[in-house]
Amino acid sequence: MFTPTREIPDLWHYLQKESRGGRPVVLYGMGNGADKILDVCAGYGITVRDCFASDGFVRGHSFHGRTVLTFDQVCRAYGAENLLVLLSFATARPEVLSCIEQVAARAELYVPDVPVCGEELFTAAFCQAHREELESARGLFADEASRRVFDGVITARLSGRLDMLRGTATPPEEDFVHLLRADRFRYVADLGAYTGDSLRELMTYAPGLQGALAMEPDARTFRKLSRFARELADSGHGPVIRPVPKGAWSGAGMLTFSGTGNRNASLVAGTDTVQAHAAAVAVDTPDAVWDQVMGRDTPVDFIKYDVEGAEAEALRGSQSLISRYAPALLVSAYHRSADLFTLPLLVRALAPRHALYLRRRDSVPAWDINLYALPPED
Repeated sequence: MFTPTREIPDLWHYLQKESRGGRPVVLYGMGNGADKILDVCAGYGITVRDCFASDGFVRGHSFHGRTVLTFDQVCRAYGAENLLVLLSFATARPEVLSCIEQVAARAELYVPDVPVCGEELFTAAFCQAHREELESARGLFADEASRRVFDGVITARLSGRLDMLRGTATPPEEDFVHLLRADRFRYVADLGAYTGDSLRELMTYAPGLQGALAMEPDARTFRKLSRFARELADSGHGPVIRPVPKGAWSGAGMLTFSGTGNRNASLVAGTDTVQAHAAAVAVDTPDAVWDQVMGRDTPVDFIKYDVEGAEAEALRGSQSLISRYAPALLVSAYHRSADLFTLPLLVRALAPRHALYLRRRDSVPAWDINLYALPPED
């Protein structure tokens, strides 16, 4: 059974203590992730001394008034043995992960957890407050591998340990071949289709794929998605992809969208903070869009939800499709701190006969956590 925090130090309090004791805290990386980490550090009274980047990215940049250094320059300034390095960017690229491992071999490196959406941090206090929900969600998983991923992600988020995080990774072949059995898919819905990258990957495992609904609200990204759909149609090979410039939600209307043109673009609702590049976009339920675009009598075999924090709303907007066709589901479960338990509980309520599994792709930070819901085989 999962025990939240007694054996696991809370990274932010550890950094607070060490920083106050004089140890130099430095950021590895720039950008939105570094901005969020700086904000959290300021809230805890953690002093960040400097910022560095991998050698190929150091070209006289500055970040928040600091000159971006190389790792060797930071080591010379403070001593590698004294450093507390906070990884401040996201990557799944093997060559970049190798660079991170090299830094971790020379200095004390941590991977802080800051949510993609919302303000609530995944801390020891957060785990204690949601202990019952965490234990309930853990009990829903159908295999021990899922529980290992669940426990490992929690430990990695609390401790910031790189080895614990990378130890939770599983290969994509396991997801598509052994869990999803994607070779059976004919018609699918890709919610948060981005540029079509997920559909490209799925096509390699689903040779019989005939059609796909692709919802994407970001205007710049939607243009790339539409170009991919046209090129595929012109080639005469592969499924018919039907792009729809809307966000997946629990109802129809207009919402604010923080459109950055990258994977951090998101719908903004409730207490979420409005970021730069905000614009109004149309949203609708996957139930309604599927019936309008693909046809009510077309069965959906698989739905992917990667909608940057709107997964719960999109799931609620898919209740009819889930009930009518019992499709396999892939739900991204990492955008909000509570996703790790709220989404499995919600999926269980919407699809009580589906078996739930948890897997994670090799990346940093604790992103790419996939919740799979597989229908019974009868």
